[in-house]
Amino acid sequence: MRSTPNALLVQPRFPTPRKSKNHKDVLPIGLLKLGAWYKSRGWKVRLVHGNELLTDFEPDHILVTSLFTYWSEYVAEAARYYRSLFPRAKLLVGGIYASLLPEDCKRRTGADEVFVGVHPEAEKFEADYSLLDEELDYQILHASRGCIRRCKFCFTWKLEPEYKAVCSLDDRIHKNKVVLYDNNFLANPCINQLLEELAEVRVNQRVVHYECQSGFDGRLLTSKLSSLLKRARFINPRIAWDGRFAEVKRIHEQIELLMDAGYSSKSISVFMLYNWNISFNEMERKRLKCWEWKVQITDCRFRPMRQLYDRFNARKNQTVLDYFIHETWTDEQVKRFRKNVRRQNICIRHGLRFHSPILERKGLPKDEISYLKNAPIDMVRSRLTDAWFPSESQAI
Repeated sequence: MRSTPNALLVQPRFPTPRKSKNHKDVLPIGLLKLGAWYKSRGWKVRLVHGNELLTDFEPDHILVTSLFTYWSEYVAEAARYYRSLFPRAKLLVGGIYASLLPEDCKRRTGADEVFVGVHPEAEKFEADYSLLDEELDYQILHASRGCIRRCKFCFTWKLEPEYKAVCSLDDRIHKNKVVLYDNNFLANPCINQLLEELAEVRVNQRVVHYECQSGFDGRLLTSKLSSLLKRARFINPRIAWDGRFAEVKRIHEQIELLMDAGYSSKSISVFMLYNWNISFNEMERKRLKCWEWKVQITDCRFRPMRQLYDRFNARKNQTVLDYFIHETWTDEQVKRFRKNVRRQNICIRHGLRFHSPILERKGLPKDEISYLKNAPIDMVRSRLTDAWFPSESQAI
């Protein structure tokens, strides 16, 4: 090993939506913390996305991150690629897939070491954003790790079995937009104190806005907490409705708590797990309620965390050989519910009664478009053959 060793951090080219590779949804925060830790030990560090040909950097350690098990092929491909480039380097793989299926990960990647769980030393460091190839206008933080719940469809409590939280983030905030990656932010024993602190934080003499990526545990939501969240300038509040339609009253009460605190209905989103053990027809009843409340839906297609493939394509007819389809669902239902949610959200965001691609493309004269937006349903349908009304059930 040279006197100044090199560490190469690799984020495989995952099939994420077409947005910035440094988008807050897919930022490799674990690698950025590892980068800070390696630098503290005197190492030189470089971060790459996908398979890049490196001619000016020879690593001693190659660290490949992994996300979901069903994206394992991208992890294996990246590991094999950099192993072929640098056969003498030590290859380490960590992350969700590595932690859930370490033996499979080791076999498919040929890693010298598979790291399971959260790296305790790297976790003490702030993410090193200087490793990115662009400056971000936000930063990602954790106020807690783990979750107090044990949901059957979630593996957070297995990946991070102990719930740990901090009571202050003040000295760690350096941007005017902060995204929290907590899995259960409101479960923090110091939540009131923390929210009051966050409300007062200023960066460059300007206020800070916060977003909780995983949403809020609505079962813990109170009138006081809702008001504190609003006062602390949390945006895009999300709650979850993963259970049966029978929970409708409790979910509505949670939404009302947020609205009473000053949030508009269309700024609120409801996580909904589908392709799960609640039928398509029951999910449609839940969708219709969200339409009635004028809140958006964040639809979450269930995929077993131990499944090693997911080749979902919304434009094709597919089978269980392509992606996981729950025994109580069909491919057509999975895609119909997904499409219904997307069209409904557009209507809610723009205050529309119906969705029409013809109208979106402005394929009619302006005066006719203006008239049709408030015309009787029969009139709309006679002129817009693709008109879809969220208020109508799609139950089969």
